[in-house]
Amino acid sequence: MAAKGNRGTVTAAARFHPDEDVEKLRAAMKGAGTDEASIIEILAHRTIHQRQEIKDHFKRSIGKDIMDDLKSELSGNFRKVVVGLMMTAPAYDAYELRNAIKGAGTDEACLTEILASRSNEEIKAFTEAYKKEYGESLEDDICGDTSGMFQRVLVSLLTAGRDKGDGVDEAQAVKDAKDMFEAGEACWGTDEAKFLSVLCVRSRKHLLRVFEEYKKISGREIEESIKREMSGNLEDVFLAIVSCIRSRPTFFAERLYKSMKGMGTNDDTLIRIMVSRAEIDMEDIKKQFFKKYGKTLYSFIKSDVSGDYRNILLELCGAEK
Repeated sequence: MAAKGNRGTVTAAARFHPDEDVEKLRAAMKGAGTDEASIIEILAHRTIHQRQEIKDHFKRSIGKDIMDDLKSELSGNFRKVVVGLMMTAPAYDAYELRNAIKGAGTDEACLTEILASRSNEEIKAFTEAYKKEYGESLEDDICGDTSGMFQRVLVSLLTAGRDKGDGVDEAQAVKDAKDMFEAGEACWGTDEAKFLSVLCVRSRKHLLRVFEEYKKISGREIEESIKREMSGNLEDVFLAIVSCIRSRPTFFAERLYKSMKGMGTNDDTLIRIMVSRAEIDMEDIKKQFFKKYGKTLYSFIKSDVSGDYRNILLELCGAEK
């Protein structure tokens, strides 16, 4: 199963011959040294589905897994990008979630990013992929690694139960906005569960209407109230949900900017977004990035990282227009 979208920078290669790609990849990894440019030229210009065909053809014709060769020949962040590209979308999400949970400490930002931004279908797919690959329940692993209301929000999102309808119940939208206002700004303390029951369950179109009503009632955007009423991981996950409801490309543009601004680079976030969104909405993410920060994503990546790592990310980003 591959990620679907029509605003990606990576599209299907028109003249796709997996046998030819396999021969070129073998040549790039044989002998002394590795021809990274050839690997980039092929893998950054094939869809997830086409890369799976390359993997299958490599195993049939060579009798071994191409992933073994790639992992042994490549290193560092460049290898991380290539390994990600060779997975299906559900397998890659499962892989990133596994690392977020089982690595040193817990990467709550990764859990938040993936669970807040994926559709019901995508959540169901990576939950199944996680179980198949690691033999464990994703929900159990998340519950074993998180706690409190933050855990409850993640578990709610994991159920993939968001309403997919297009309709808006006006009376319900007003009630939802009022309920959240009374659970936060209008009372001493905060009833976070009320925010969960609205933000994790209602449809996108309905929530956009709720946000309008909330501003009328409170005089503030819902994001402002969340920042005033909550903190830490819980604040982050609710803000991520609201951001994704408003504009998923803007959410990812902000994440990319934060991964590269200032001293150091959050390579894990940069890689995960570039790999996972390349076929879906990277064109929209680039547009929002420029609109928000006045610089192109391409130029930001170019000035922030280097070498083959930079080269492959720039190919996934797509040329400046």
